[in-house]
Amino acid sequence: MAKSKKNQNPSQETVTEAMQIARATQRPGQTKEQTKLIAMGIQKGIDQYKKQHKAKLRDIDKRRKKEQRSKQTDTETTGQVDNSDTLPPSTNKLPWVLLALSWLLFASYLVTAQFYTA
Repeated sequence: MAKSKKNQNPSQETVTEAMQIARATQRPGQTKEQTKLIAMGIQKGIDQYKKQHKAKLRDIDKRRKKEQRSKQTDTETTGQVDNSDTLPPSTNKLPWVLLALSWLLFASYLVTAQFYTA
């Protein structure tokens, strides 16, 4: 999985980009060898930037995953505690209101049933 850093070849994209930049900044009277050397320096700079950027992204990703794990463990520990305290008060009253309403409807049914049978 680990690759030798000396054997890594730069991508073709990086090479062409470095050469374009070197040619764009070429001075009059500059030889092709000098331009190639400048392009190699630019290419090394691009590679170094990409490595730093990847390392930065890895660190950000590690921190994000660590925060997610800590949030997940927090929710698991609070999830084991009695959840009746966390429910809003209106949710706790709803079953009682429905129970009272059903008893009232049942009582009114009994009263009307006696009225019609009598």
